[in-house]
Amino acid sequence: MKHLENLSQFELELLLKFPVYISLLAANNNEGLDETKKEAAIKFSHVKTFSCNPKLHDFYQLVDKNFEESITKLDNELPKGRKERELAIREQLAKLELILQKMDKEYAAKMHRSMTSFKNHVSKAHQNVLEYFVFPIPIKGLTD
Repeated sequence: MKHLENLSQFELELLLKFPVYISLLAANNNEGLDETKKEAAIKFSHVKTFSCNPKLHDFYQLVDKNFEESITKLDNELPKGRKERELAIREQLAKLELILQKMDKEYAAKMHRSMTSFKNHVSKAHQNVLEYFVFPIPIKGLTD
């Protein structure tokens, strides 16, 4: 929790939305967040409380408490057009980057790696079981 203690309440609340914004960006389409990607993001948020880097454990414990509510709320508040939505999300991510710059570089790097795994997981939520059975190892250009 020591990495989060130096943040203002506003900064902490915004930082806790980092995986939400990453999930929404990864699932961005003209209709907003579909149920498959929403469920994948919610489940992954919960899994992260057990499988994240130990330094991020406190962060994910806090994220998991409100993730489902936050993703639903932000999905409804964000613009619905793909380009407008992406622009609004990227604007929030830029604010998050300013917060991460105030933190320990090692912690920020771990956070970036974790958000990349979030993006990848949500992006691939529609891949089916047959694809994993036929191509269990990712093949560049074929499965990714």
